[in-house]
Amino acid sequence: MGVGKAMLADPEQTVLLPGSLALPPLGENADAPPPRVTIVLPCYNEEAHVKLEVARICDAMDASGYSYEVLAVDDASTDSTLDVLREAEAAYPNVKVVPFLRNGGAGTVRRIGSQAARGDIVVWTDADMTYPNERIPELVRLLDENPAIDQVVGARTTEEGTYKLLRVPAKWFIRKVAEWLIDQRIPDLNSGLRAFRREVAQPYLRLLPTGFSCVTTITLAFLSNQHDIQYLPIEYARRSGRSKFRFVADGYRYILQVLRMVMYFNPIKALMPLALWLLAIGVVKAVVDVAVHPVRLATNTVLIFLTGLIIGSLALLADLIVRSRPD
Repeated sequence: MGVGKAMLADPEQTVLLPGSLALPPLGENADAPPPRVTIVLPCYNEEAHVKLEVARICDAMDASGYSYEVLAVDDASTDSTLDVLREAEAAYPNVKVVPFLRNGGAGTVRRIGSQAARGDIVVWTDADMTYPNERIPELVRLLDENPAIDQVVGARTTEEGTYKLLRVPAKWFIRKVAEWLIDQRIPDLNSGLRAFRREVAQPYLRLLPTGFSCVTTITLAFLSNQHDIQYLPIEYARRSGRSKFRFVADGYRYILQVLRMVMYFNPIKALMPLALWLLAIGVVKAVVDVAVHPVRLATNTVLIFLTGLIIGSLALLADLIVRSRPD
């Protein structure tokens, strides 16, 4: 991906980042020693509560003793979110506001924020008061105490989002599919609160989609590449303001992203079972055809067998491509 300036509210003052969109200089302390933690906070039409969320995060981090920065990204809000963030930036010296000129989506914000992060540990969270952001230091501490863990995810114990009656079974089904494909238990596939090691995540940031499924992507990317994840049970509150989640559109993209990530990292797991079943059905049906009508195979028998053969060949070819990648 090339370097661009289109997302910025002020394209005249930018720092160009290879492989990403541009970001403005992060304040006068850009040359200071890097902080330990970078918190990426996507903000879109959150004027009523975003300052409370920033205060909650900063108070918790100040009390923790960790050095930190908060990249509060205004994703082209149509309300006064940017003005409120500017007030928070003036009140909290560790907050850096990044305004986008056009809406890029939560995934774009998190990707660009993570690429610009100076901290060794990157934290993702939301600004809608749903996640217990006062527990961010706890996530960071778990990474510090256990070098074998590369990501800590806040696993929600309840579902308080919109369309709850539809989301709960849909998310359960998709999570079970992901667990079968990855062959690991995943308590929460798409939690928005997580902390991870920036160096480990760098190769996977380019895979992030623009929307909400970016959190699913980073989970599957880590698990598919044998990076250990620890899950920390958290409470999940009803969001403040209006939800941006669209059940049909975002749910469809969510399913596609799970399948895309599995195909990217483990195509044989997804394709080979289907290929073997088709081949087995084709062989059994061929035996039955010959037994009933000697020296004659039905057309659909040949098609079933050839379909299984083609899918199996694609699975082997895709696996060869995956294992040949440098990452």
